[in-house]
Amino acid sequence: MQPLVEKVYQNQALTRDEMKQVATAIFDEELTDAQISAFLVALKFKGITSDELTGLAEVMQARARTMPQTSLHLMDNCGTGGDHSNSFNISTTSAFVLAGGGIPMAKHGNRSVSSHSGSADVLELLGVTLQATPEEVNYLLQEVGIAFLFAPAFHPAMKAVMPIRKQLATPTIFNLIGPIINPYPLHTQLMGTFAKDTLVETAETLGKLGRKRAVVVQGSGGMDEANLAGTTHFALYDDGHVTTHAFTPEEVGLTPAPLAAIQSNSVEQNKEILLSVIQDQPSVYYDTVCLNAGLGFFANGAVPDMKEGIRLAKEVIASGAAYAALQALITFQKELN
Repeated sequence: MQPLVEKVYQNQALTRDEMKQVATAIFDEELTDAQISAFLVALKFKGITSDELTGLAEVMQARARTMPQTSLHLMDNCGTGGDHSNSFNISTTSAFVLAGGGIPMAKHGNRSVSSHSGSADVLELLGVTLQATPEEVNYLLQEVGIAFLFAPAFHPAMKAVMPIRKQLATPTIFNLIGPIINPYPLHTQLMGTFAKDTLVETAETLGKLGRKRAVVVQGSGGMDEANLAGTTHFALYDDGHVTTHAFTPEEVGLTPAPLAAIQSNSVEQNKEILLSVIQDQPSVYYDTVCLNAGLGFFANGAVPDMKEGIRLAKEVIASGAAYAALQALITFQKELN
């Protein structure tokens, strides 16, 4: 291992296979905490490449819980978090809109780390079970069109690095990896990131991991979501190529709003916001979800552009399909339990 670790110290990128070797050594506990910490910090300052992200992801997915095979073309819209915006649960709310629009959503997520409420926190308050088995998740995807995959339950290997990450107290490659390692082989993906300098590398990684089409986005103010405060930047992976794009709220037909307008103070408030949006109550929260769900429909390839995606998101919410997806998820989980 030492020559590979030394390579990173020398500001040289690892190949995909070299990163797999290092990641395997980390999870097999062949490296000390001090060695892992030094490696993660050196990798951060060097700058993370697509091959390094892909190699780590492949090792972690190989150690995830095995999911039943499915013919569904699954999508996820999980973000990295870590933007310290204290926004409401935008991607979680958007996932129900996307599911209501007919896209099977394997929603990967976790509890809050840097905000008042992560996806797991608000879903648990709504009555969604976090500890579903792989078989139950697969059943929900088939019958409801959406299921929640609680990351710690599906990635037990992550426990090996959690103490080190907490002690480092700085974002590392592991802060980028969460949305990439959905246990299912996703067909399409919308991924938010706090790291704007990795948009292209992350989009390339999603392609290497088998996505047919994907969007990696960062909103104004460094948010890992599209928002109404300014320019949103994203990288689109499609047909083996990555292109970069940007848009403002005005360009997609929405009214600008400051980031403070979408902040939330508690998981209880996040629950009320989520319900208000999918019950078709106009607000800045509603517009923000329509923007992100619209971007999700575009990432999936269901629509040709952002404006059409936003129009479809509004149509799905108005029809009651997004709210019905939430109610069906809760009902079917109760029956399973």
